[in-house]
Amino acid sequence: MQQNFSLAGRLAIITGGGSGIGLAITRAFVQAGARVVITGRREEVLQSARTELGENVICRSCDISDLAAIPNLIETVESCDGPIDILVNNAGITMKKPTVETTDEEFGRIVQTNLMGLFSLSREVAARMLPRQKGVILNITSMTAIYGMPNIPAYTASKTGVQGLTRQLAVEFGPKGIRVNSLAPGFIFSEMTVKTLNSDPERKARVFARTPMGRMGQPNEIGAAALFLCSDAASFVTGVDLPVDGGNSIGF
Repeated sequence: MQQNFSLAGRLAIITGGGSGIGLAITRAFVQAGARVVITGRREEVLQSARTELGENVICRSCDISDLAAIPNLIETVESCDGPIDILVNNAGITMKKPTVETTDEEFGRIVQTNLMGLFSLSREVAARMLPRQKGVILNITSMTAIYGMPNIPAYTASKTGVQGLTRQLAVEFGPKGIRVNSLAPGFIFSEMTVKTLNSDPERKARVFARTPMGRMGQPNEIGAAALFLCSDAASFVTGVDLPVDGGNSIGF
């Protein structure tokens, strides 16, 4: 059974893999034996992750909202680092603003990064995976794709789109040996999350009241779930959106 969770000999690419949830997934993959290409806009963040996790981490600076740069990124990875076995679409941005105050430009900027960038990356990677008849794509969604939350219309729309795209790609690529799933983090511990909740006591109370496990999740718990979905332990799992949320999405 332990071998089923091993990623030895595999190459993964994780967008936004240098910080937060992305870093936790990178750490889990490296510990499972994978080589991991991490992408992001801030070179210093990527290099810090490599310093922590070692030579099995490869840094490639890229802004996934720049759609024109994505084909070159994937060509560089495949040519210099090796065939991509796993793609984790983690990078994303958000903005909290009432719907009636959100401009078209602001809405489009978030959808460009969270949905269009994810689609372009998935397309380019899948084009390499299809001839090999194997591969895994994991998309990071959100509680906003499961239930409504106020003041984040663009983020909600983009993450709900990712959830639907996950199912579509799973159906299209499943017969070709490629699995596609998504993972929806609940409220995960970070300094930013704690600060945000502490600044809004009413929201904090609602979060914990509807979370049956009564606590925030830890980043390593997201890493472990991502490892499961991308490993052979989940070899018959495709098209699912897995909430890792302490029951928040089903809490009353």
